[in-house]
Amino acid sequence: MTSRVYRLHSTLELQLEDVHEFFDEYDLPVEIEDVDVTRRNNTLIVSAIAAEDNISKYTPTAQLKASITENRLYETEDGWQETPPEPDNGASVGDDDGPQWGSFGDGDQTQEEPEINSKLVEYACFKGDRETVLQNTALQYPMFEVLCSLAEYAEKGTLTAIAAVDDELEAIRIVDGEERSASVEVVDDPRDHESENTVDWRDNKFISS
Repeated sequence: MTSRVYRLHSTLELQLEDVHEFFDEYDLPVEIEDVDVTRRNNTLIVSAIAAEDNISKYTPTAQLKASITENRLYETEDGWQETPPEPDNGASVGDDDGPQWGSFGDGDQTQEEPEINSKLVEYACFKGDRETVLQNTALQYPMFEVLCSLAEYAEKGTLTAIAAVDDELEAIRIVDGEERSASVEVVDDPRDHESENTVDWRDNKFISS
């Protein structure tokens, strides 16, 4: 049985430069010779290049797709982060016993806000279901393995999926770069009995932590 991805949902976010760094150091699955990382306006597309010649050059191979957004980062004592640092409450204005901010030359005391260093950083957001994040059938599962490794490399976001490997269903759940326990749950939907006495498990929720 060929390994296959049935259900997938991703909320992964990585700095764009981290995505390029990941692929510079990552050992691709044996089925993939290389990847083509292309930016089209505000979309990042990572396409698989087959290692074997049995896939026609006209066959669309699997690709990962992300939207590119800008987030502002603020410099803090702990490094760059998305939330600005708390103001320094040690200094006050108008308190005779406390230090004063501003100029005293003309008697007009005005508060001066300390300047916070910030910068705009581009992020690649792999967000959505399988049809949005992981596209095309050829080399789909090897590219899914790449996505899982990318999820473990990321510090923000969640990846959940159901895949069939060697005739066995597997549940995958990676949260903020760490693999978490997950299981496959087959749920019998009463609506199935209205049409036929079968269970379409693909239309139900599978991941349970």
